[in-house]
Amino acid sequence: MRETLRGPVRSAVTAALVVGLLVFVINPPSLSGAEGLLRWVAGGLALMMLTAWATVALSGDQELSEPEFERLVRRSEELARDPDLAIAATEFDLLVAHAIDRLPPEFRELLEKTPVVVSRLGAEHGAYGHYIGDTVARDTYPDRIVLYQDTLERDFGCDPELLAAQVERTLQHELAHHLGWGEPGVRELGL
Repeated sequence: MRETLRGPVRSAVTAALVVGLLVFVINPPSLSGAEGLLRWVAGGLALMMLTAWATVALSGDQELSEPEFERLVRRSEELARDPDLAIAATEFDLLVAHAIDRLPPEFRELLEKTPVVVSRLGAEHGAYGHYIGDTVARDTYPDRIVLYQDTLERDFGCDPELLAAQVERTLQHELAHHLGWGEPGVRELGL
């Protein structure tokens, strides 16, 4: 329950601060109109809370389940530790590894603490990749980058070079989210 309310409450508090500052600047309070101002502010806060809650509720729960994520991380760690398992790595796993290797060193360092996992739940999420976390600037949630093999192969698998390029582009896109870029900003970067 607490996690469900965290997003809407944070959004509402931010909106209330902005609206409060605007009201204070546009119409400084006076004691003669305090009652009307108080009703107006209370109504505005109620509207903002409702809007914030609706926004978070409509965005849905797009995260992987914790057991699914843990399974994917364990598999990735096993591949990294055991050369015999690395031999069993799929071609897609190798595309992801190659995309990571092609990143500049500074970005590869970021991925030392942020797992990149491969999942086959892309069709369920309607995505090629997914960044889960709260950026490098904050450390409230564990960060993870998920690349969805099923949707990438479905849409780009007919051409191996195109698939490799899209895996690299998707990794860069999700890494940009990890660095704090929102969706419009990432698109402006061409990712």
